Amino acid sequence: MTVDEAKTVQVEQLWVPDTLDGPDAADFLDAVEVGRRVRMETWGSDDLAYTPLEKLLELSDPYERQIILVAKVDGVIVGTVDIALPLADNLDLAEFTLDILPEFQGRGVGRQLLEAAEQLARAEGRTMALVDTNHPATSLTEIPEDQLIPGSGAGFVPVSSREVDFAKRAGYTLQHIEQFSSCVLPLDSKLVGDLQLEAEEANGGRYTLHHWTDRCPEPWLEAVAALENAAGEVVREEGDEDAPEVEASGMVFDAAVLRETEDAALAQGRRTVVTAVEHVESGRLVGLTTISVLAHRQDVVFQDDTLVLQEHRGNKLGLLIKVANMERLSEQFPDARVIYTWNAPENRYLLTVNKQLGFTTAGVTGLWQKELPGRLSGATSSD
Repeated sequence: MTVDEAKTVQVEQLWVPDTLDGPDAADFLDAVEVGRRVRMETWGSDDLAYTPLEKLLELSDPYERQIILVAKVDGVIVGTVDIALPLADNLDLAEFTLDILPEFQGRGVGRQLLEAAEQLARAEGRTMALVDTNHPATSLTEIPEDQLIPGSGAGFVPVSSREVDFAKRAGYTLQHIEQFSSCVLPLDSKLVGDLQLEAEEANGGRYTLHHWTDRCPEPWLEAVAALENAAGEVVREEGDEDAPEVEASGMVFDAAVLRETEDAALAQGRRTVVTAVEHVESGRLVGLTTISVLAHRQDVVFQDDTLVLQEHRGNKLGLLIKVANMERLSEQFPDARVIYTWNAPENRYLLTVNKQLGFTTAGVTGLWQKELPGRLSGATSSD
């Protein structure tokens, strides 16, 4: 970028309006549209893009503070960076989501936004930054020279990717890969019957299912909290919000914390469909799976965690609960046409289950990490 070009880029913090129909909402609406256009360019659809109202609701998350910086050229927003600052755990962490309109990529806009985000994170006392790069399946190659392997786990991102080159030049190190997959809904009825039979034959009637939507029944609250706290014992399905390179959550779940998370989800308009599995002999919940439905776009849904206690593996419980939960989802939300999920490539168990259900690989997400220098003295988030 030349000096003259650099002078045309203005980075500032985005004003978040109270409503979307006022005159002060224009920049917010434009910023959300940038994110939609970038996802259209990457994935060929806007399934993963926020609607303006969804984004506005998300900003009220009590467990995460979000600050959005925008880059303007001649007064027009051409790029954004969403800075997520966890408030309940991982207090040293800042997560960046960087979106630059395709026609402004390669002109230094992303670099200026990322440097501003890092400065803000340092001012907030954060010492570790995470950023992701997204790569559709068509960009992945079998050529070893074009495969950048992460520091942990399996998978790769394409070395030739512009995003990969950008992250490397910005000083970030590739830590992990998440495989991004999708499945068309509703499931074929014959497939459902076959998979249910397969799972039931494997567990021999030793388990029973329980279902709920949005709020866990009172008798199961403590059991679900115990299951969430058994992180070391579970087969876990990773979502994009659970980056494997981040240390395990410091949150300790109990009935009150679970109710708070349910209330937070409902306040944002999200619905949650849950299926849990009980070991009949012990009366203990040994696994669960959840699907999230957004408030104002129920045609696209997201697979959240799938957890199965280690001592109960080998009974096809992951298959059992996921088939049942996807069936319940289609019954309650018949407009749902596609479900998305992210998995660590080394999680062969859940990848096999997902393949049986009809999930296909849409691409990969690279998770990058960078240590930030110590806190900036005298700086504030508005600098």
